[in-house]
Amino acid sequence: MISTHTGAAAVVRWMLDEGRYDTRMREFGAEMCRRIVAEGIQISRAFCYVGTLHPLVGAAAYVWKRGDPGATRVLGARGIEDSAEFINSPITQVRTTQRALRRRLNDPACPFDFPVLAQFKSEGGTDYLVLPMRCSDGEVNAITFLTDRAEGFTEDEVAGLEHVAQVLGIIVELQSARRIGKILMDTYVGPRTGERVLSGTIARGSGETIRAVVWSCDLRGFTALADGLPPAELIAMLDQYFEIMVKAVRSEGGEVLKFIGDGMLAIFELCTGDDVGRCCGAALRAARSALGAVEAANVTRKARGAQEIRFGIALHLGEVYYGNIGAPDRLDFTVIGPAVNHAARLERLASELGRSVVTSASFAACAREPLQSLGCYELRGVAQSQEVFAPIAVGADTVTPRAR
Repeated sequence: MISTHTGAAAVVRWMLDEGRYDTRMREFGAEMCRRIVAEGIQISRAFCYVGTLHPLVGAAAYVWKRGDPGATRVLGARGIEDSAEFINSPITQVRTTQRALRRRLNDPACPFDFPVLAQFKSEGGTDYLVLPMRCSDGEVNAITFLTDRAEGFTEDEVAGLEHVAQVLGIIVELQSARRIGKILMDTYVGPRTGERVLSGTIARGSGETIRAVVWSCDLRGFTALADGLPPAELIAMLDQYFEIMVKAVRSEGGEVLKFIGDGMLAIFELCTGDDVGRCCGAALRAARSALGAVEAANVTRKARGAQEIRFGIALHLGEVYYGNIGAPDRLDFTVIGPAVNHAARLERLASELGRSVVTSASFAACAREPLQSLGCYELRGVAQSQEVFAPIAVGADTVTPRAR
């Protein structure tokens, strides 16, 4: 709807000419609301609902109140749309019907058919407007406006706010597209790798050679677990195990690249000028953190009769190719090279040695703390026998080797 309200039209011009370049939704929303008030539409509160594509967050809401220094953001956990409070809300009705909803709170005939309306009236609200913001993919977001002016909104003001909501829907969708892209990159390939992809490193073969600590880990006895456990129980075990591993790696600045069955590949990248010893120390702290978290989890698992989590981690320092490989239109951004293979072979050896954490000689040579030598061993695909090490504090913890 194109409004004849001159104030709303001025706000829309600002949104399209200047405001849309501000990707910080809280700042953009607060300035938009201040301009609406300055143009004579006396809103006292605004609430913008935006659905998200995030594994943990179902929606983001931006709340502006007149007199506050700015807008605030509230995140709703995934599944919030199934809660009774959300289902019985004006937002849900407008998203479902895709039609505006208005309640003149001072009108004796006004239906208080949503619990929140009584709250708004008690706070001095007189007129409440909920407007849909339709996206090109069929998704519907919504924005609400409340006024405490005695006579409420005029019809011309309502038309003006509808025009604002229409343009806001377009801007929100454009900004959300970039944000959703980043969320998906962070979720599926990791934040640093995702940033590389979003910045244009997308062609097959594009990438670079980097130096990094390669982390390779997997569950012990996974074949037997897969054969013996119900699928739901197996998935729950994998989720708990991976959650522990990912948290440990990320907490020390590492990047998780992929899950391969019951295994996980991660790197601690060494950039120019980085201290190699510090990087190795971060990887060791992550490994110890993972070991401690799994031990704590196993206490609970054992108490309820569940299978304990047994795993192995291998740490190797070397050069890897970090970039895109695959088919022309189906790519994987990962690391490849002899160092990755070395870490994988070393991880398999950890099981045979009954160790939870082992490292390569190149890693041990750069680590600041002394590591315990476990002797030299043949690694499949590696020309010469390799000396293998284990952290002394972890080395005392022996793990019974299990067949895969």
